[in-house]
Amino acid sequence: PAEEVEDASEPTKRDRSHLESTLKLNEDKPADDFSGVLQRLRKIYHSSIKPLEQSYRYNELRQHEITDGEITSKPMVLFLGPWSVGKSSMINYLLGLDDTPYQLYTGAEPTTSEFTVIMHGPKLKTIEGIVMAADSARSFSPLEKFGQNFLEKLIGIEVPHKLLERVTFVDTPGIIENRKQQERGYPFNDVCQWFIDRADLIFVVFDPTKLDVGLELEMLFRQLKGRESQIRIILNKADSLATQELMRVYGALFWSLAPLINVTEPPRVYVSSFWPHEYHPDTHKDLFLKEEISLLEDLNQVIENRMENKIAFIRQHAIRVRIHALLVDRYLQTYKDKMTFFSDGELVFRDIVEDPDKFFIFKSILAKTNVSKFDLPNREAYKDFFGINPITSFKLLSQQCSYMGGCFLEKIEKAITRELPDLLGSIGLGKKPNVLSCDITGCSETPKNRYRKP
Repeated sequence: PAEEVEDASEPTKRDRSHLESTLKLNEDKPADDFSGVLQRLRKIYHSSIKPLEQSYRYNELRQHEITDGEITSKPMVLFLGPWSVGKSSMINYLLGLDDTPYQLYTGAEPTTSEFTVIMHGPKLKTIEGIVMAADSARSFSPLEKFGQNFLEKLIGIEVPHKLLERVTFVDTPGIIENRKQQERGYPFNDVCQWFIDRADLIFVVFDPTKLDVGLELEMLFRQLKGRESQIRIILNKADSLATQELMRVYGALFWSLAPLINVTEPPRVYVSSFWPHEYHPDTHKDLFLKEEISLLEDLNQVIENRMENKIAFIRQHAIRVRIHALLVDRYLQTYKDKMTFFSDGELVFRDIVEDPDKFFIFKSILAKTNVSKFDLPNREAYKDFFGINPITSFKLLSQQCSYMGGCFLEKIEKAITRELPDLLGSIGLGKKPNVLSCDITGCSETPKNRYRKP
């Protein structure tokens, strides 16, 4: 009898062939082997960027240390949004996990209270957060800093699936409005920020029947500022509304999000129902299918550009490290110039930190080549930074040179202007010749939206 029941519900499933073909799941061709490029990228990072990063304690300013696991990791797709909008169902659908022992829990009440990382493995297994954070080969070891309470809410699932050989999915706890961060027992926003900083693609999922943009969601969109090119907004469960109603909801969503996002380059919105069942009759089935295929192409594009994105990400990181080093150097130089035999060092330095503009600290950095005002950290951050790291514990850039190793500053500048763009070029050669230009890969100072269709 159980089989009969199953047969009765079987016809409601949609055909999955468009998923297989768009994401190239049936192709046996070996994935591009980028191990040589990754080795060079690691070498550039360790020899030209890391020394300056450590010497000027960049990690304490931005809390962003790049591990080897992060350099070699697969692209990460992050699912964010209010609870019960279909994030877990969407992952189940993309991976074909429905009705298998692997499927993620779904339901009308808030079901996902953990950050779930779905990655590739030879057989299905669950990995505790504590184990994931302890393994330095994985890119999740920096999560240890969020404490034991958080690691208990972190879970990894390994699934033997073709798509996961090329990408990792992260499912997040639903945003529950009018709920305090403290109730979660760990710094939810900081953890979200950690994943946002590392995600190659961010799906923000909404349910059109309950659009509630409250405080926690506003907070989230503030954290997404500057990442517009990675964000895709998904109006899921679209077949649960009549067309006219759907149009209204679409307008209302943009109206409530407009103040929170960069409107000059708004994220792409996809309207569809991401689950295995047939679309509701009397709805725009063709439109929903086209939107779904368009989203899958988008995902595929990110997977195929993963090396370009990785190099652009390391280069962006190097630019920030260089600016930080130039600023610390400038603070230190100003301090040394102001100090006399009779000065009180602390008072002199407090004067500089309180009002860096009086000493043209930030202005003098902007005068240097390749420094954009958008990349400058804020002045307040340096008050905190020097509160922990006394100015006298640093050396001037001009003293950070050795006969054999050369100068730290020259090495990072060479990495930014020559080595990383050359590495980008070497990948492009194997692909189409036009991929070499910085317009596409965003290696210029102002990163372009690499995924927007021209």
